Amino acid sequence: MTAARSSPSSPGSPPPEAPAPPGARSNRSPIAALAAGIAVLVAGEFLPASVLPAMAADLGLSEGTAALAVAATAIAGAVTAPSIAVLLPRTDRRTVLVGLLAAATVANLAVAVAPGFAVLLLGRLVLGIAIAGYWSFAFGAGTHAVPGRDHVVSTSIALGVTIATIVGVPLASLVGDAVGWRSVFGAAAVLSAAAALAVAATLPPVPPHPAAGFTMLRSALANKWLMAGVLGVVLVAFGNFAAYPFIRLAIEEVDADATVWLLLAWGVGGMAGNLAAGRFAGRLRVVAAAAPLLLGGGLLITVAATSLPVLAAGVVLWGLGFNMVPVATQLWVTRVEPLRAESALSLQVTAFQVAITLGSASGGALLDAHGVATPFLLGAGFAVAAGAVFAVLRVPRG
Repeated sequence: MTAARSSPSSPGSPPPEAPAPPGARSNRSPIAALAAGIAVLVAGEFLPASVLPAMAADLGLSEGTAALAVAATAIAGAVTAPSIAVLLPRTDRRTVLVGLLAAATVANLAVAVAPGFAVLLLGRLVLGIAIAGYWSFAFGAGTHAVPGRDHVVSTSIALGVTIATIVGVPLASLVGDAVGWRSVFGAAAVLSAAAALAVAATLPPVPPHPAAGFTMLRSALANKWLMAGVLGVVLVAFGNFAAYPFIRLAIEEVDADATVWLLLAWGVGGMAGNLAAGRFAGRLRVVAAAAPLLLGGGLLITVAATSLPVLAAGVVLWGLGFNMVPVATQLWVTRVEPLRAESALSLQVTAFQVAITLGSASGGALLDAHGVATPFLLGAGFAVAAGAVFAVLRVPRG
């Protein structure tokens, strides 16, 4: 793999000839800790959606205003992802990751005790910074700890995201109904602290790349192949999030009683997509192009379905296609820019966060104006465009 042939000093891309630490390939505990950390962070990002009515009522806010807690997190992540490495060019990446999880702990505690919207918003902005930085550094730290296993690291991190989405969000909703929304954020703070301890205990020191900082970022931005791939990331993530907030509406138009198990089916398809992307990472160009096309097909089938079996097929295909994307694009950007993987990943994170914000806003506007089908059609169009982008881009061979 190209990513494995880069400079020995790159934490994200150790060369194959460098001897791995004893037991590194068999010790998966650093990867498990990193995946747990991203799972906690992503679950925290979407917690407001699980407890929105109660949170809004308690703080004296409209539900629309309270929903800005999710958008604020995405915006903060988009702005800060490329800048954290610039601000901390010489700091050990294990220290940075632990510090970001500690920041998430404080952020969730702030929300849990927030007396009003200002403190709530501040906590959510800090969480956005933590998510963006952690996602940017976790892959490189994982491949440093377990050399030559980039597809395993990427799949594990993406699987953490999927588990957070399909387990954490529904569970938070149930807990919030039972014991209150503030307890949910308190629990998120405890889990963030536990993840910080796990990363500190299992991850070896991860020295930064000698060129880390503004120089690395500027060089990455000059890579036209990388920036074309970042465009593909924006397109596919926009396509998904133009429709995803309205998945329940699409399901309820066909069979409202099937909502719970179809949402679970989306998640099961998502886990299969994570694993498939890692399994076939050796054919990365095909995987990167196929994932958005599967997503587009899933969106079209979902919105066109008039029977439960067809709807189920569309939802599963949707989950499968979209959840291949984080693995495929993470590997793609690090193969195209192996010597500056840290900056390449920060740009990937920025692309996702921008697309989440713009896609959700655009889909919501179209939903209000034209009904549920329109956001799905828009999303499918963007997904197909992303598939075309990745189909024509060349990926260096390993």
